[in-house]
Amino acid sequence: MPDLLDKKMIVVTGKGGVGKSTVSIALGMAAAARGKRAIVCEVASQENASRVFRRAEVGFNEVEISPNLWSISIDPDESMREYVLLQLKVKAMRDLLFRSRIFTYLAAATPGLKELVTIGKIWELAQPDRKVKKGREYDLVIVDAPATGHGIGFLQTPRTFAGIARMGPIHSQAQELDRFITDHERTGVAIVSIPEEMPVNESATLEQALRDEVGVSVDRVYMNAMYPERFDDSEAGRLERAARDADGSSGAALRAALSQHHRARSQRAQLDRLRKSARAPVKTLPFIFKPDLKVPEFERLAGALS
Repeated sequence: MPDLLDKKMIVVTGKGGVGKSTVSIALGMAAAARGKRAIVCEVASQENASRVFRRAEVGFNEVEISPNLWSISIDPDESMREYVLLQLKVKAMRDLLFRSRIFTYLAAATPGLKELVTIGKIWELAQPDRKVKKGREYDLVIVDAPATGHGIGFLQTPRTFAGIARMGPIHSQAQELDRFITDHERTGVAIVSIPEEMPVNESATLEQALRDEVGVSVDRVYMNAMYPERFDDSEAGRLERAARDADGSSGAALRAALSQHHRARSQRAQLDRLRKSARAPVKTLPFIFKPDLKVPEFERLAGALS
């Protein structure tokens, strides 16, 4: 996966509940293991990375949660404040604007503005010459993006604003953000799915929409939570015959093994469907048989990603 981890930014998206945050954190750990300075950006004030590493909530701060790995939870209101602070050099003007009820109302009422300043903050994190005081330089910025439909609108926001504001600084900055998102040399996109019919259908539709509507190129599709194939057909046949004659705990164990075998076969059928419909390479990630994933489980996934 060197071509993906060597980009400046990776956007991770997919249907809700498929493990986007898990894959985002694992990608960050895989990059950090290679000696890259990586940061995982969670939008809409999510706090998944801090919980995995047993840290206090990081909030709108760049916090190192592991060697070479940082995390930030991007709050749109804080992004707006930071943007205004960078644009207005006169402190009195900044203070006046922040106290203005009209400004607060317009900022809240403008469709897409929160998404624009969120993307602007992500872009700022990826710059080598950052304007933020004490801002670090990162080799890779990983974005735990909104799910499917919201993810498409999220990535389209800069182009939308560039079309609305036909001149001035917002127009120029929105154009710059759009160029960065659609530059395949700098920005990669990964879709996460799970081996079920609806997520597979949605992943195929999402890949096409990202290409056609947003103009990005999808680098990877990750089929997450794949069961291992423990038995071949002849072994499964012997298990079925044994299960018919067994009772008690041994019978329950045999039926559980068969159930897992049938589920693994069903998952392989969904994997085949996804590989036939997706243009990007499809890579698999294992199902982790634990109710609560901790750092060792994420290290295992990071190894699978590498």
